[in-house]
Amino acid sequence: MQWSSLVNICDLIATFAFATVGARVAAAKGMDYGGLILIAGVSSLAGGTFRNLFLVHEPAWVLNPWLFLSVLAAVLITIVRKSAQPVGRFLLALDTFGLAVATVSSTNFALGFHTTAVVAVILGVTGAVTGGLLRDVLSQTEPVLLHRETIGTSALAGSVLYVILDHFHLDHALSAIIGGLVVIVVRELSIKFEWNLPRIK
Repeated sequence: MQWSSLVNICDLIATFAFATVGARVAAAKGMDYGGLILIAGVSSLAGGTFRNLFLVHEPAWVLNPWLFLSVLAAVLITIVRKSAQPVGRFLLALDTFGLAVATVSSTNFALGFHTTAVVAVILGVTGAVTGGLLRDVLSQTEPVLLHRETIGTSALAGSVLYVILDHFHLDHALSAIIGGLVVIVVRELSIKFEWNLPRIK
């Protein structure tokens, strides 16, 4: 399988993961079907959209409308299952996987435009966390990004490592796997042990 095809498949999976969590959050807030679609779409597509716009490039959903199928599937599953309970452990794991894929994919995308390492990391984190941040804001929920689970730190660690491995010309697929695993491990450990960044007391 070619690298570009693998990236597209991973983007599709990440879109579905973020959209599923977004739809569940909207359902738990008592939103109607329109709200579910909006929150699911923002959760899954906003990060990549901002990343691309910063690079003066068309958003991914403009070039690949099939990404909307992932959003629609997530919303339909939520509606059919009548899932209105708060996000559980399984969906957190799914969200973590989406975070890992989005981090690696966004960092790789930025490097493809020959950006500096710092810019690639910033856009890698932006593509990974923006959707979840806007999801929480629109749902009138305290953003998870700002107070727990080290989502930003996880994405930062994975993106930095991916850039380093790319600098040493490690195989793209291997770099992606290693970078993604770092994101997953850091976030899962932060959830399990309730790690947070320091706060002003």
